[in-house]
Amino acid sequence: MEGRFQILALDGGGIKGLFSAAVLASIEEDLQIDITDYFDLIVGSSTGGIIALGLGLGLRPKEIVEFYAKRGPAIFRGLFGLRSAGHWFLRKFPQQPLCEALQSSDVFGDRKLGDSKKPLVITSYNLGEDDVYLFKTPHHEHLKRDWKVPAWKVALATSAAPTYFPPCRHVDGIRHVDGGLWANNPTLVGIAEAVSMFGVSLNEIAVLNLGTSDAVVKRSRSLNWGGKLFWAKPAVDLVMRAQSLGVYTQSIHMIGRKNIVRLDPKVPDGLFALDKANRASELRAKAAHESRILCPAMERQFLKHTARPYFPYYPTK
Repeated sequence: MEGRFQILALDGGGIKGLFSAAVLASIEEDLQIDITDYFDLIVGSSTGGIIALGLGLGLRPKEIVEFYAKRGPAIFRGLFGLRSAGHWFLRKFPQQPLCEALQSSDVFGDRKLGDSKKPLVITSYNLGEDDVYLFKTPHHEHLKRDWKVPAWKVALATSAAPTYFPPCRHVDGIRHVDGGLWANNPTLVGIAEAVSMFGVSLNEIAVLNLGTSDAVVKRSRSLNWGGKLFWAKPAVDLVMRAQSLGVYTQSIHMIGRKNIVRLDPKVPDGLFALDKANRASELRAKAAHESRILCPAMERQFLKHTARPYFPYYPTK
């Protein structure tokens, strides 16, 4: 499929990223492929940013699944329920367990963003400047800085979810927080990058967009008249979901429904959450089911194209 440009876009969702990674792992096993061979660009937000970094640095999806399953309980460790109560006043988890997990030799070690074998765009937000922030591999001559940043720092910057983790201060002292604040679904980020940096036209773009599950929530009637107190708890979830759905709808208008495949299965409210590390087996089971459905579409719509070679402008070696 000459002239085609395929993007893998990975949503945020905390520990629910295990679902996205497990879907990719099942597809790789069923079709006997390396998923990265078929995508010209990988974009990710928050936990999706961590997965994108892993794929770019050569980790297979099954290894990323094991990262979530093995490290998740330590990263999202509560203290007899006290963290839940204190969450109204303080961030819920310390940064150190996540930091140590990302720096481990079997994850990112001392490798840099520029060591990625695939073009990547990872979202974050600059809290101090109140502005969006993108980490990019050196896939364009103008991208001269981010390639030097250690991958674990980029991962920490994209996944520093407000109220859950403190801001990441490891990159130039900037207060980086979770990229999901503005791009929980990074599909439009990928489309914009394809057009602006790769010179691709909209009619050449195809996107596989993986969500991390969509809880079926009944919105309380108190929201009809309630003030800040009533909106405080549902507001974050509602804004993130609305943003993701809005991006999906806009993307359909830009590149056509037939050129975007989004997987974000409905699940019962409360089954999964950003920090429910004890639901790893259920996330894997859900991924096993959904990947069976996705596989034919994956084979039909994405495997006829092989990604173009990637030659970074500023190679680290």
